[in-house]
Amino acid sequence: MIKNYDAVVIGAGNGGLVAAARLAKEGKKTLLVERHNLPGGFATSFVRGRFEFEASLHELCGIGPITGKSPLQNIFEEVGAADKIEWVSLEEAYRLITIDENDKCDFTMPLGKEAFINKLEEYDPGSSKVVRKIFDLIESVEKTLDFVDAIEDFKPSMIKEIFSEHTEFLKIANYSVDEVLDKFGVSKTTRDILNGYWCYLGQPTDELNAIHYFTMLHAYIIDGAVIPRGRSHQISTALLEAFTENGGEAWFNTSVSKITVKDGVATGVILDDGTQINAKAIICNASPYNAFTKLMDEKDVPEKFKKETNARTLSSKGFAVFIGLNRSADELGLNNHTYFIYPNNDNRKCYELSRKLETNDVQATVCLNRAFDDCSPEGTSILYMTSIFAGDEWSKISAEDYYKTKTAFAEKMIDNFEKATGIAIRDYIEEIEVAAPMTYARYTDAPAGTIYGYEASKEDGIVKRIVFDLLGKGMPGLWFAGGYSVRHMGYSPSYTTGNLAAQAAILAMGKEAK
Repeated sequence: MIKNYDAVVIGAGNGGLVAAARLAKEGKKTLLVERHNLPGGFATSFVRGRFEFEASLHELCGIGPITGKSPLQNIFEEVGAADKIEWVSLEEAYRLITIDENDKCDFTMPLGKEAFINKLEEYDPGSSKVVRKIFDLIESVEKTLDFVDAIEDFKPSMIKEIFSEHTEFLKIANYSVDEVLDKFGVSKTTRDILNGYWCYLGQPTDELNAIHYFTMLHAYIIDGAVIPRGRSHQISTALLEAFTENGGEAWFNTSVSKITVKDGVATGVILDDGTQINAKAIICNASPYNAFTKLMDEKDVPEKFKKETNARTLSSKGFAVFIGLNRSADELGLNNHTYFIYPNNDNRKCYELSRKLETNDVQATVCLNRAFDDCSPEGTSILYMTSIFAGDEWSKISAEDYYKTKTAFAEKMIDNFEKATGIAIRDYIEEIEVAAPMTYARYTDAPAGTIYGYEASKEDGIVKRIVFDLLGKGMPGLWFAGGYSVRHMGYSPSYTTGNLAAQAAILAMGKEAK
């Protein structure tokens, strides 16, 4: 069977859903192919007993309840999904606690630029002046990215404008977070607090690209964070509904077995049942590694793609514990939404310790009831704990030891949470589910179970990826959406790159028609 479409989207993850919705909204005959029976990939939820658990989202940035700067909301409105999602605004950024008695801290930080700076001043008197300078830099970086995102048809002449009008952005483009903070002379306490979000990107700040981290700080702290009332699955179903309402076709329980290429141009896909789909544009929400090794013949993969992919390193792998408690958050004393619990305040040491099961004490834990209390039945509460693993520790675990090992590590995370917060939760656990890197690999086909894609190192930052993308270094007819592309991994970046990929494909189709 042979079918013809304007575009085919591989994978109904965050990036794929936005790309598909954008293409359909612009009148393109679009097919969305997903091997699972549900949309969303990581962006989903599941039920155990009387609890519905969020699969991955801690909080979402890009909606901007504080400043009103809402790039994601604009995208959702433009594709017809915005009125299908109910947002709940958060007031608190995080509570940061360290376990090491010799490096002890317990900081609770609010959202909002002024509130954050003022609270930091309380913890570290005299810090506000330098923090304001850092926030000025962060806002300058954000303006540059807004400029780049607005480019519809890149021309080499635009490089001059980027260099002449966006100097702050270019000055820090290939520097790490710590290198930039060093230049500002930031104190240890202020650095510890500003770097609190490091585990959300799975890399220590001495190598984490400054622009990538600063854009996240802007989106969370300055613009504000939200939670969808219906978990992240509400976003996924809203985008799917918008896509189908605009005439898009979605085929679930269907896998792509091959991306077809002719004379160096991607021309379509072949499905697992042999159906051939011809298309002018292919948007791939799978990782480049999977696309090039599983979906394309080696001879068809451009050498530049091989080099680019092989030069990158997979980032940290995920481990999560989902807990339903038979006591309310108030009864237990769970007063914060987000808890960052680290062994100490040296995130390089924390990262290295996360390579081993016995030394890994990193966790980010969310009490969803502090966003909206009716997320669980009355008198109950929900916690989900996430840890990261650098390296490939889990590949060494035998099948026979797998259940015992993941259970033991989940127990350790619960112990550390109780120790750090002083809150007893163990005796009130009604439901518990554990996800190891193998779980993520199985459900999302994430290479090695990574939840962060490729490392966002200072050498492989947003600038390098944007230039690679703008100068047309990809394969004609093929675009990548999601966390493995221009903006790195994360909910907001995935939605953004899905939209950018669709716009690039639409522009290319328009040029071809002319």
